[in-house]
Order: sequence, then structure tokens, then C-alpha cells
Amino acid sequence: MTNYGGDQRDSPAIAAEASTVTTNKRFWTPGRFVAILCIVNLINYVDRGVIASNGVNGSSRTCDAKGLCSAGTGIQGEFRLSNFQDGLLSSAFMVGLLVASPIFAALSKRFTPFKLIGVGLTVWTLAAVGCGFSYNFWMIAVFRMFVGVGEASFISLAAPYIDDSAPAARKNLWLGLFYMCIPAGVALGYVFGGYVGNHLGWRWAFYIEAIAMAFFVVLSFCIKPPQLKGFAAKESKKPSTSIETVALTHAETSQIKTVTPKPKTQNLVVLFGKDMKALFSEKVFIVNVLGYITYNFVIGAYSYWGPKAGFGIYHMKNADMIFGGLTIICGIIGTLGGSYVLDRINATLQNTFKLLAASTLFGAAFCFAAFCMKNMYAFIGLFAVGEILIFAPQAPVNFVCLHCVRPNLRPLSMASSTVLIHILGDVPSSPLYGKMQDRLKNWRTSTLIITSILFLAAIIWGIGIFMNSVDRSNEKSDDEVEEEEKLETKADNNSVPV
Repeated sequence: MTNYGGDQRDSPAIAAEASTVTTNKRFWTPGRFVAILCIVNLINYVDRGVIASNGVNGSSRTCDAKGLCSAGTGIQGEFRLSNFQDGLLSSAFMVGLLVASPIFAALSKRFTPFKLIGVGLTVWTLAAVGCGFSYNFWMIAVFRMFVGVGEASFISLAAPYIDDSAPAARKNLWLGLFYMCIPAGVALGYVFGGYVGNHLGWRWAFYIEAIAMAFFVVLSFCIKPPQLKGFAAKESKKPSTSIETVALTHAETSQIKTVTPKPKTQNLVVLFGKDMKALFSEKVFIVNVLGYITYNFVIGAYSYWGPKAGFGIYHMKNADMIFGGLTIICGIIGTLGGSYVLDRINATLQNTFKLLAASTLFGAAFCFAAFCMKNMYAFIGLFAVGEILIFAPQAPVNFVCLHCVRPNLRPLSMASSTVLIHILGDVPSSPLYGKMQDRLKNWRTSTLIITSILFLAAIIWGIGIFMNSVDRSNEKSDDEVEEEEKLETKADNNSVPV
């Protein structure tokens, strides 16, 4: 008998390749891989805090009754923006995000999702540099839009990677670590933007964050990520070096080539439409996103106008530092706390809705009471408790998005959720809050009105408790089942008795 595999087993080249693969797998553990995603998420949200900080966003030119005017500061002062125009900068970012998110989700069916993340982060980095070079309102608005385009790839595709990489018993905690970077990033952005804006000028805040992201752009094209559940592995162009392949004769290889059909391809638009129909037939997804939209309407206004409202109501000398410090501490405690509690109480979809409704309801009550306080220290104490409760839903609400649909729909679920919570949530809330403040000229009243909307979010999520919700994260799609059946049929037809 001829031993086809003997020489191959002893091949130094194959041994070296196997050693390299083992080393790479050992280095890129799930924990390290998720840590990279968390750092990138942190930088994304630092940018959101930077654009809202007093040091970068600045203040408009003001004149007193005698006609004496003081020069404005930052972006708003340099470009002479009204509060409404200033709010539009936040909306421009969201327009890029909401347009690009479903596009990246659809492209993930044709291209390796992690490479799409790399492309998006490249766009993000170049656009951040462009923000620093802007010389008028329209130029910085366009670059803010492209920052949103770049972030869209990451927002749509990162969470499914974490969901697949995390241990089952700590899935929500790992998601919590990822979403903890939202409040921590925004808060660090307040502090970072305030410091850099006051010492180096607002443009340098964008240059520095672009330099920080550039490292991860390079890394995203070098790492081999884990295979996403629900997605077929992209065909490798590298020839196989397995023993079974080498053992085939030329005749057998030719036979396999003649009987193997070309993979079935569908029009991307048709496939996208089919997936959208399947996604929006999920009632649990609809209720979850409606609550998320309402919740994000308030969070968007808080994150953009919070430091200015704090300064306007309580005349805080260091509003960026105070709001930044509060948001970092409370955001970390709230996000990790909500994730930990959900893992402890058994992470069913029904229990998740209970947590979402309760934490939002009590958080709204504390925040509303805080803005009624005349004393700044009473405000800080109540608002801190409110923020902890408000940030508790960060991971659970996205857990619902990931687990109320089949695995192959997760990127589209995250993308659609992102589009809807922004186009109906914080995209209109920032300029509407600015418009309301322009009319009322009372920061306390404006903030109390916007805070009351959180009670509606709690009611909507409360409806989810009574729905017949099923975790579908381990189900296979119809296409996957069909493909498996075809492969089994081919295997039976190609099997030859020895």
C-alpha cells in the first residue's frame, strides 16, 4: 500500500505553518480580541464627547445691553453658529451613520465583516483629520457626516463578534464592557476636549484622536477574527495543504471539479429586502427598538447639551470636568451593573425587558428630581444615582437586538436599530433641544421637558414583558438549512464504495 500522507506529515513547511497558526490563535484569545473592539469603541465615543465639550464646541458671540460684545470660543464662536446650527453638527454625524449602517450590514453577506470594519475605520480617521482642517460650518458638517459613515461599519458588526466570543455565562458582562465604553468615551471626550481645546486649540482634539485610531486601522487588516455564527466562511484563495487533498489522484480531482457546482449567488438588493422583511416581522424587535428610540432621544440631548445646561443652570466653572467625571463613574457602574444583574437573573428576553423598564423608570425619576434642585450639590447627588440607573440598559437593550433574531440577521438587526434610534432619536433631539432653548431661554425648563420623555421609554419597554418572546440566537436560517441538505445530498452522491 502506498502511504500518501507520510511525507506530508513530516514536511517542515507544514509544521512551520501549523506552528504559526497555533501561535496566532494563542495570542488572539477571545479576551484580547474583545479588548481591541472595546478600545476602538472607546475612541469612537471620545469623538462624540469632544465635539460636545465646551473646550471644542465653545460658545457663541454674546453682546450685553450696552452693545459690548465678547468674542465666541471654539467651533461655535469661530464659525458664528446659532444653537440650532450647532445642534446640526451632531445631526450631520448621525446622517452618515444611519445611511451607511444598513449598507455595511448588507455587504457583510459578500465580504469578510472584519475587513469592512477596517475600511470603515479608515474613513473615520481621514474624516477626523478633515474636521481639524475645516474652515467653515459646511466643511466641518460634511466631515462630521463621514465620521458617522466610518463608525457605521463598527457599530453594525462589532457586537455580533462579541456575542460569539464571550463565554455563555458571562455574555452580558462582556457586552457590558463593550457598551461601557459609550458613557466612558463620551465622558473622556468632555475632559479631553475641554483640556486640549483650552490649551492647544479645538482643532488639535481631532488630530490627536485620529492618530490614536490610526493604529487600530492597521491592526484591523492584520488580525484574523473568529468566524461569525450564521455566516459562511469566505473562500480562501490559498491552496489547501491538508493530507486529504494531497492524497487525491489527478482523476479524482478532475471528477470533483466537474461535479461541484458554482455557489449560488443572489442579488444583494433582493437579499437585503428579504432580510429586512424577516427582521421587521419580529414583534419583539419592534417593541425593543421603539423603547430604544425614545430612550436615545433623551440620551442624545443629554450627551450634546449636558455640559452647557450644567453651566447655564448651576454656573459650574468646570462643567466639562464635572459632567465628564460623573458620566465616567456612573456610566461604568451603571453599564456593568445592568449587565451583571442580567447574567445573575437568567438572561431571558422577558427578564431583559423587566430590567430595561425598571431601571429607566427609576432613572428618569431621579434625573427629573435632580434638575428641580436649586442646590448644585443636591443636583449632583441625585443626578449621579439617575445616571447609574439610566446607563444600566446599555448592554441589555442590545442583547435583545442580538437574540430576538437568527444569527445571520444580527448585523442587520444592529444596523437597523442604530439607524432608527438615531434618525428618530438623537438626530432630531439635539437641534430640537437647541431650538427649544433658543425660544425658552431657560436651561432648567428645557432639560426637565426632555427628561420627562424617559418615562415613555420605560412604559414601552414594559410592554415587552408581556410578549411571547423567544431567544432565536441559536436558530439556523432557511438558507443554512437548505445548504446543509444540499451538502449532505452531494456527499451521498459522491460517495464511492471501496
